[in-house]
Parts: sequence; structure tokens; C-alpha cells
Amino acid sequence: MEASTLRTLNQFAVDLIQIPSTEDLFWYVAQNVVGKLNFVDCVIYQANEEQTDLRQVAAWGEKNPFGRNILNPLVIPFGRGITGQVAQTGKAIIVDDLLSDQNYIPDTRPARSEICVPLMFRGRVVGVIDSEHPDPQAFGEVELEILDTVSAMTGAKLELLAEAQRSAQRYRDLVASHDQLSQEITARKALEARLFEARRLESIGKLTGRFAHEFNNLLTVVLGNLDVVEADPSALEARQGLQDARLAGERGAKLVRDMLSFAQRTRLSPVDADLNLVVAGFADRQPATRADRLAFHLQDGLWPVSVDAKAFEQILSSLVENALDAMGPDGKAVIRTENVQKMMTEDPAALSGPPPGRYVRLSVEDSGVGIPSDRLSQIFDPFFTTKPLGSGTGLGLSIVRGLTQQMGGSVSVVSELEKGSTFRLLFPAIR
Repeated sequence: MEASTLRTLNQFAVDLIQIPSTEDLFWYVAQNVVGKLNFVDCVIYQANEEQTDLRQVAAWGEKNPFGRNILNPLVIPFGRGITGQVAQTGKAIIVDDLLSDQNYIPDTRPARSEICVPLMFRGRVVGVIDSEHPDPQAFGEVELEILDTVSAMTGAKLELLAEAQRSAQRYRDLVASHDQLSQEITARKALEARLFEARRLESIGKLTGRFAHEFNNLLTVVLGNLDVVEADPSALEARQGLQDARLAGERGAKLVRDMLSFAQRTRLSPVDADLNLVVAGFADRQPATRADRLAFHLQDGLWPVSVDAKAFEQILSSLVENALDAMGPDGKAVIRTENVQKMMTEDPAALSGPPPGRYVRLSVEDSGVGIPSDRLSQIFDPFFTTKPLGSGTGLGLSIVRGLTQQMGGSVSVVSELEKGSTFRLLFPAIR
């Protein structure tokens, strides 16, 4: 090849990177490549998807004096004429004298010789590069080698453009999938919010009814004993009545406090804390009779969490009281703290819990009678209790869950009949 031809092909190789579309590529090949390689003209045809027709998409020379506009683009069926034969067979053709070729379709400006090479892409003919000349025998092996090289480079660029389109489509599909997922997550969260609100209203209804009943009982005790005092203020029964009235009043006050905690109306002041220190403070304040029934296993190097110390001690006190009540007088409750790393999982049961991340876990274990499986789902409901009448309000575990969630944590329980129960609280580590 001549030096000027090599320079043109080298420049084509450099410019290929920046050509943005198939249309620009075809016009560049016609005008800036073939147009500078001493060919009189150039027409590029593109095949349709059905591989039935060729359509003129770019041209250079006397046949196209309109720049990048083609007026009345020519459409040639596969198999018709020289260009259609190349499209059908995928093989280049050189015609030395068009006047003696029965396949030649005369143009408005008849030519004498023609060269035509296929544009290949993934084994398919996607187009044709065609050039004619007014003189016979104008094309030979050199011109065929040049156009084959141009065709191969064009085909390689078509592959890159197709991959770019596929990548862009994959990105659009990914964006669409992300949007759909976001909409589904938003819809799910809205549904969860509605379900939570429905459950909250149901709980408030139960709470209000049970509270009215409990508080009415307490008021009956207070008013009844006051009647006794009014009847005979000096009698021994009067002093006992006052004491009973005081106890009922104190139970009423506690009931109101418990209701506020359950309703998550308690004002909390979370601070960065080491749960080991909070648990140790709780242990120091236990009476000797209870301290002997508690065992502590606290992990060193516990990650800090954000909790309200008083609320946490209230939680721990309720769990310990439940654990001791569930066991005989000789049973011991075990309190543990540990760092846990929750990993991403496909387990459907784990997906309903807190998200993956670092947590500090507090566990309270007992070896008591356990909780029947059919009651596990009820133990956090307000006023649900298995204790004898007058021994509790049934708000303890409801308060445990309410305060824990108010501090950003979660609570779960595992239990087996005659083997005991373990309550586990997870609090997010803050660093």
C-alpha cells in the first residue's frame, strides 16, 4: 500500500475510538476513508434485521452532492444486482466491465467497473461498501485489500458500538429494576406502617379496657377502706384499711407508670455507654437474697451502645424478675453480654430481624418451666400474664419490648418446656 493510504487507515484507526454512533461511522467511512483513498465514489448500504433488503445510508462523490443528506435512498433486495449478490453470499466482487455483466443495474451515471465488499458483524452481513468507476478494469487486488481492511475495521467498531448499546441498556434495566425495587420497598414499608398502626390501635384498645378494669378494682379497694375509716376512725380495722388503701394507691401509681412505659411515652436520655458497667451497677444494688440467685458472664471489650441507663435497668429488672419467678427457689438466672456481628443471610426467618451489622447482645437465661410454643407470640402483648391473680399486671414484657425498641434495639425469646427460656436483646453498636 502507498504511504498516503497507510496514513489514511492509521488515522481511521485513531478516530474510530471517538465515533459515537453507527450513522456517524458510516458517513465517516464514506467521506473520510474511502473518499481519501483515490476512489471516485463510495456508497454504503445497511442491511435490515430480517436480512432481506439493503438501504443506502451514506455516500460520497458525484452521486451524493448533498453532504450528509441522501435524497430518495436506494433500497436493494438481497440477491438483486451486484450489491445484492454480495449481501446474499457475504463475498466481495470485482467487476472489470459492467457493460458485459448481466447483474449490473444501470445508474443515472453509468459506470464501467465496480468493487463491492461485505460488512460483516458476528458472522452476518450487516452492510455493503460499494464503489464504481467510469473506466473499465479500475479495480484490482490492491483496491480489494484496502476495502477489506476498511470493512474489517468498520465491523470491529460496530461490535464496540453494539456492546456500548448493550451496556447502556443493561444500565437502563438496572435503573428500572432499582426504581421498581425502591417502589416495592416503599410500598412494603407503607404496608408495614399500616399493619403496625392497626396492631397499635388494637393494643391500645385492649390496654384501655384492661386498664379501666384494673384501675376500677384499685379504686374499689381505696374507697372501701376509706368507708371503713369513716365508720370508726379509732378501730384497728381502720388502720388496716388505711394501709390497704395506701398499697392500692401505690399499685395504681405503678400501673400508670407501666402504661406510660408501654406507650413509649417515657422520656429517655440515651448516652454512649458500656453495658457491662450498667449491668455491674445493677448487680451492686441487688439485695443479698436475690444476688445469690444471679450469675454474670460479661464479655470484655464490649462495644459501646447508646442507651438510657435507668430504662435499661428497668428492662433488666423485669427480665430477671420473670426468670426467677419461672424457677424454683434454687434456680439461678444467668445474665450475659457479648459482641455479635450479624451477617447478610438468605434465611427468611433471619430477614425479619434487625439488619446486618454490629450489635451488643444482652441475654437473660433461666432453667424454669419454659413457655408453651402457642403462647410465645403473646408474651409481649399488654396485660398477658401467666402469674396468679394480683401477682402482676402483665405489662412487664410489653415494657421491655417498648423501651428496647425506643432505644433502637430489638428483643427475641427462645424457650423449651421444662428446660427454660432465654431472652435476647440486641442494641446497635455505635462505633
